[in-house]
Amino acid sequence: MYARVSTIEGSTDQLDEGIDHMKREIIPAVKQLGGQGIISLADRTSGKSLTITLWDTEEDLRESEERANQLRKQAAEGVGATGEPQVERYEVVVYDVEAGVTVS
Repeated sequence: MYARVSTIEGSTDQLDEGIDHMKREIIPAVKQLGGQGIISLADRTSGKSLTITLWDTEEDLRESEERANQLRKQAAEGVGATGEPQVERYEVVVYDVEAGVTVS
């Protein structure tokens, strides 16, 4: 399994709008691209957020890059990003999650 980690620093005032955008646009797009899961973390004090998308294979990760770049740009604009989003890619070496689907 592979993961893409996107970090965006935006306005705390626009964080809820960014979360709504995540639910409406990003999650369905990741599913459509064959992603295996998504986790989004936010610090409401600083406006910094990290979104982790999970992919079965490195090839799946690579094939989703172009669309992921578009989605990341839209997300950054939606939260009034203060700089360019940062992106990192990893191999998932431990994965142990018991919870079901949760969208809060």
